[in-house]
Amino acid sequence: MVFPTNANVLVGLDRADDAGVYKVSDDLALIQTVDFFTPIVDDPYAFGQIAAANALSDIYAMGGVPKTAMNLVAFPLKTMDISVLRQIIQGGLDKMTEAGVVLIGGHSIEDSELKYGLSVTGFIHPGKVLTQKTIRPGDRLILTKPLGTGIINTAIKGGLATSSVIETTIRLMATLNRRAAEIMSDFAVSACTDITGFGLIGHLAEMVAGSGFGMTIFASKLPVILEAREYAALGLVPAGTYKNREFREKMVTFGPHVDRVLQDISFDPQTSGGLLISIPGPQSDALLAGLKENGIPHAAIIGEVTEAPEHITMR
Repeated sequence: MVFPTNANVLVGLDRADDAGVYKVSDDLALIQTVDFFTPIVDDPYAFGQIAAANALSDIYAMGGVPKTAMNLVAFPLKTMDISVLRQIIQGGLDKMTEAGVVLIGGHSIEDSELKYGLSVTGFIHPGKVLTQKTIRPGDRLILTKPLGTGIINTAIKGGLATSSVIETTIRLMATLNRRAAEIMSDFAVSACTDITGFGLIGHLAEMVAGSGFGMTIFASKLPVILEAREYAALGLVPAGTYKNREFREKMVTFGPHVDRVLQDISFDPQTSGGLLISIPGPQSDALLAGLKENGIPHAAIIGEVTEAPEHITMR
């Protein structure tokens, strides 16, 4: 299959990444992305916030600033009150307002299953685009949000999550990656992505594949939602975790001290997860300090880029 292209496409379908990038001029490029999904929490307003934050995240991961958005809605009019949709849209609008993004349109259809998300356009200088594949040996890897939201959401669906856990997890998923991206922009970052449906290992594998380099992950340094360990130990692991493991397990080696629970968490599909930043080692401590000083308490150095050929070792 041949896709249309153009010399101004800086990041396109030929190199899977978080978003597409189109050069408009010598000092301006557009970043474009789209994302939508079915509800993962019961509260419509919270769902709207999370879906918007998730869609905006791809722009931040590329190093850009989101500017405009368009709503994408599928709604079961015959079985659900329209007030639910109003709450979802309001959640998304409030999150867009927080991000400084203007809603300029959208499209809706009637469907048997509720879905919501955004198409987002952002700005960036063509020379400052961050991609997944430009990791370098000696880089340290910084993760800005804790892992485990997929497992927590499975517990929520099973009616086993406490109200405090639900509240904490919703707050994490609804938190924009805006501040982390702003702080990151002051450093010579090598590469960046955000952690979403492929899980931590899946997104690490995307960065490693084709790069010529490998990674070592420090299992004890991974930030994890405390209750996610408990729920994973009980078997509350989403089906996507097993799919992620099956797809990428040949690219990762787990040390003898990495138990099955932590392995599952590392494959756990995330919703609106944190940024994964690859930065030259000498700058990593300063970036980490900047993140923590600016209200990103879970940020942690979780590993490093190595010369090992396109393989991930977690120890």
